[in-house]
Amino acid sequence: MDLLFLEKALLGIFVAVVLAITISKLRGKRFKLPPGPLPVPVFGNWLQVGDDLNHRNLTDLAKKYGDIFLLRMGQRNLVVVSSPELAKEVLHSQGVEFGSRTRNVVFDIFTGKGQDMVFTVYGEHWRKMRRIMTVPFFTNKVVQQYRFGWEDEAARVVEDVRKNPEAATNGIVLRRRLQLMMYNNMYRIMFDTRFESEDDPLFVRLKALNGERSRLAQSFEYNYGDFIPILRPFLRGYLKICKEVKDRRLQLFKDHFVEERKKLGSTKSMNNDGLKCAIDHILDAQQKGEINEDNVLYIVENINVAAIETTLWSIEWGIAELVNHPEIQKKLRHELDTVLGPGNQITEPDTHKLPYLQAVIKETLRLRMAIPLLVPHMNLHDAKLGGYDIPAESKILVNAWWLANNPANWKNPEEFRPERFFEEEAKVEANGNDFRYLPFGVGRRSCPGIILALPILGITLGRLVQNFELLPPPGQSQIDTTEKGGQFSLHILKHSTIVAKPRQF
Repeated sequence: MDLLFLEKALLGIFVAVVLAITISKLRGKRFKLPPGPLPVPVFGNWLQVGDDLNHRNLTDLAKKYGDIFLLRMGQRNLVVVSSPELAKEVLHSQGVEFGSRTRNVVFDIFTGKGQDMVFTVYGEHWRKMRRIMTVPFFTNKVVQQYRFGWEDEAARVVEDVRKNPEAATNGIVLRRRLQLMMYNNMYRIMFDTRFESEDDPLFVRLKALNGERSRLAQSFEYNYGDFIPILRPFLRGYLKICKEVKDRRLQLFKDHFVEERKKLGSTKSMNNDGLKCAIDHILDAQQKGEINEDNVLYIVENINVAAIETTLWSIEWGIAELVNHPEIQKKLRHELDTVLGPGNQITEPDTHKLPYLQAVIKETLRLRMAIPLLVPHMNLHDAKLGGYDIPAESKILVNAWWLANNPANWKNPEEFRPERFFEEEAKVEANGNDFRYLPFGVGRRSCPGIILALPILGITLGRLVQNFELLPPPGQSQIDTTEKGGQFSLHILKHSTIVAKPRQF
């Protein structure tokens, strides 16, 4: 049996090699493709560049091959864009042509093959999902409705840290408490509910399943089976685990949150004065036949990953940079005390009156961009970009981190220096008004969560700096800011211990 399997595998490889060589020659004559390393049959450039396609490795390749280059990863074409001009083409000028999403074998599982909003192809389904999600999640009305809850959650963090004697001496892993805060911020919006503590059994289950989903999806370990179909049988075990995690997550969302809200709606009148929570609006759309039950659950899935985790990463990076740059932390604290008065706790409207706080947030998002390659784009049909032919269904990565950290475009980009946004970059905003700086993307497929992320970042960092002196643990001059990249994520490798010395007002 083993010998028969080996014979079939070898035959399959031989046929694939012949086909790959033939197709490559035909396409090479027909297309003017972007430059890149010379691919080999079947494997393409995978043997040369490996699985770890993080933003820094892709930056090194851009320095060698130029602002647009092509990697053939097995049977997939991967086009990497590394200049503001080409980013504008992909995201704005040709936003329709490059407006779809490519998925891989793992994301196909976690999104039900595009039944969500974030990873679906550009078209009617995406427009419908975007419209349905905008009103309950991504408007200024939502910010004004829920900002009191965000302020309350930040106040609870401050209170809990003050009560913890370890915080002021040996330090605590602040991220754990901030994770609870972020879940509560978003679950208030989604389901009008919150978790009382880190030990809440439902929160523990939810956090574990979401963490496993993120680990499985962001890993580079499965790339070989995604790029090279003949190797996909070796992924069976991995994909089986992914499916089990997906099923358990969706069942948890359904049983403990969606169905509970339905029961409440059947016994309590839901008025139309704007006080509905997000899931009420989503369920209304389902009742009207606009979406189905799976779409409802995948919307919840998207928010659990795209809104909670990414904002948490940015908060964690912001704290790390403030700890490692005490002079910047002191300057921010001085602004808070001067503008608001010592002890007057920052609120959402206050964030707009604090330019140095805004600069700290911008600089955090520039140097430590949570989604450094943005969410991948795709062209459904053959297209042109930068004078090159881009074959249909190519995966397009915009190296947004390099756009914001290229020394040709930024002064001393490796420095954490918020002052740059008062000086040479005073006109640059996070909303994509400058194609060198795209922390949330721009155009049709930009991240709508910017309207929630920026005020939450401002409230959280502001409250922490107002109430504590944030320091590295005893015996350390700085905390470790080693990066951990994923398929398109950038978070801190080690969740550091932070000393939080309470201020007396």
